[in-house]
Amino acid sequence: MVLTNILIVLGGVITVVASIPYLVGVIRGTTKPRVASWFVWSVLTGISCVAALVEHQYPTMILLLAASLETLAVVVLGLKLRHGDKKIERIDIVCLTGAVIGAILWWAFNSPAIAVIATIAIDLIGGVPTLIHSWKKPDEETWVTFFLSFLGAICTLLVVNSWRVTAFAYPLFLVVINLTFTLVIIVRRRALAI
Repeated sequence: MVLTNILIVLGGVITVVASIPYLVGVIRGTTKPRVASWFVWSVLTGISCVAALVEHQYPTMILLLAASLETLAVVVLGLKLRHGDKKIERIDIVCLTGAVIGAILWWAFNSPAIAVIATIAIDLIGGVPTLIHSWKKPDEETWVTFFLSFLGAICTLLVVNSWRVTAFAYPLFLVVINLTFTLVIIVRRRALAI
């Protein structure tokens, strides 16, 4: 039980700490976040955080609360400074609309699992602009943030004790998506440096 509690707290702390290198990069102007993508991530992780809370999936709730705080910090800083990409594209509107639809489906079917599945699908779509940006301009992204977020999600996955969608789906998704971002940024930086 002690190890479980340590991993739960560690997952949340690592996820919050993951934002520090990214925020420092934004302040220095070396990291240029797509503010709309980070806002979409804030909304989606917030919805899934509440779904996990309703289902009493506390390890996942703590991870998603930390992820919401992390992404919201990037949004706020990206808006305050001129280094953030503030344009809103069709994909951003589609993702926010999808988040609202996910919340409506949750209410209509009284199923937090439906909301989590919808938000994961939308999150995947919402990550495409940042993935493209990472591929084209890897020097404008901070791989350490995505790697630390990957580690935080791993900590949570290690303690999930239920096969309920609200327990394991979002942490598993965060493992995959954050590892993907990390690898794309590192591999593209090396390829462009040659």
